Amino acid sequence: MLVTAFVDPAPALDAPAARSPETTPLPMFKNPRAALRAGIESYHAGDAGASVAALAYAADGGEPLAQWKLGRMYAEGDGVRRDDAKAFDYFSKIIEHFSDDEPDPRERSMAANAFVAVGLYLKDGVSTANIAPDLDRAVELFRYAATYFRNADAQYQLGRMYLDGQGVKKDLRQSVNWLELSARKGHPQAQAVLGRLMFDGEIGGTQEKPRGLMYLTLARDAAAGNASEQWIVDLHAKALAAATERDRKTAVSMLEDYLRERN
Repeated sequence: MLVTAFVDPAPALDAPAARSPETTPLPMFKNPRAALRAGIESYHAGDAGASVAALAYAADGGEPLAQWKLGRMYAEGDGVRRDDAKAFDYFSKIIEHFSDDEPDPRERSMAANAFVAVGLYLKDGVSTANIAPDLDRAVELFRYAATYFRNADAQYQLGRMYLDGQGVKKDLRQSVNWLELSARKGHPQAQAVLGRLMFDGEIGGTQEKPRGLMYLTLARDAAAGNASEQWIVDLHAKALAAATERDRKTAVSMLEDYLRERN
């Protein structure tokens, strides 16, 4: 399972230099915040060993950004051996931290993405990491991130669960509501699923075909070149082949209006 498929990168922590397998002795840190700074510097310098040690010190001291960075590193195998159990634990610590404390504006995106990451782990479970599926908890986490943080990934996941009846009673109206909130934020997967529902007449009937094709076009453009999103390209191609000339022209007009409003 690729948890990071729906998780945005934390700012200022990406694009590291080439990794070195050698480790650097861990210095003494004045406090967890100092360890966080040292961990980030080591990460960008390519010293994974020193980075992990410093970030772990900061994470144990309650620094959410260190917990987030370590969660991503272990989830992606970035400079360390991939370990979903450790990633899950670090993301879970962020959830625990912000269950009582309000994140400041700079932390909101990170906090929301941690909720989504844990929700994704619990949605399917990971047997090799001893993470059992817990659909009820996954829905709870997605719902919190979708409503409190208005996170597009969480809104998409919630929309899909209502659409599939996974962890909740199947409810097309609820699904469409969440998918549309996410799609309007430019979420390609939400645009693709919503567009397919509209084009196939599952919502709104035939009059929604052009709007469905518009959303599928937006999703296709965002997914182009990404092998993991080929399903979006295929959905668009199928709808385009079935669309009438009038549907296509109306979709182009809607797309132009949509882009004009966003700009």
